[in-house]
Amino acid sequence: MKMATIYTVFKHFDEGKDKLMELPALNKASVLVPLFVRSGKLHTLMTLRSEELRTSGGEVCFPGGKQEPGDKDEVDTALREAEEEIGLLPADVHVVCTLQPIITKNKVLVTPVVGFIQDSFRTRPNPAEVSAAFTVPLDLFTLDKDHLGDPRAAQAPTPSLSFHFTDPHTGAKYHIWGLTAMVALLVAAIARKTTPELDVGVRAEELQVMLTRLLEERRSKL
Repeated sequence: MKMATIYTVFKHFDEGKDKLMELPALNKASVLVPLFVRSGKLHTLMTLRSEELRTSGGEVCFPGGKQEPGDKDEVDTALREAEEEIGLLPADVHVVCTLQPIITKNKVLVTPVVGFIQDSFRTRPNPAEVSAAFTVPLDLFTLDKDHLGDPRAAQAPTPSLSFHFTDPHTGAKYHIWGLTAMVALLVAAIARKTTPELDVGVRAEELQVMLTRLLEERRSKL
């Protein structure tokens, strides 16, 4: 797997900053989608949020959180949060793109940031925020047996996706849904351009159109 090719493909979808300039002032947040190659296949790293957190407690998420006054931009937010939550140093992340932002039902503007890390990285979860950290092969998001819902069948696609994953190392079972599932599916669809054997059933461009529609629908209700 040629990393230069992967970087180029993801860079083609780098449009998050342009979209942000068109949107109204909202509370902002970022998530980091950490990717790495293991045994010739792309994987991502996810976390299980602490049950003690007031928002999204006990849910599977990518590392991330709300923008703080000292953050320079959306990338800075994602990298800072990843370091706070799982001990991933910003210098150890090769950021390749920021994807289209999403307005949540709570009127928070979330920007997904895609970056590559080393397979050798070992998480150091902050127990105040993270109950567990685990890695998932991207092809999980391409297999019918692991998910419910079709992103093409809903006006607002984010809530319709639901994936199930069992960690082969620990036996822990995780439910990946909502915004996190949509971002994971989009990343898997982009990755499909470099790994043709993946079949997500929908093209990355189609998912972007759906997310644009969702963005416009929620912006119109602000």
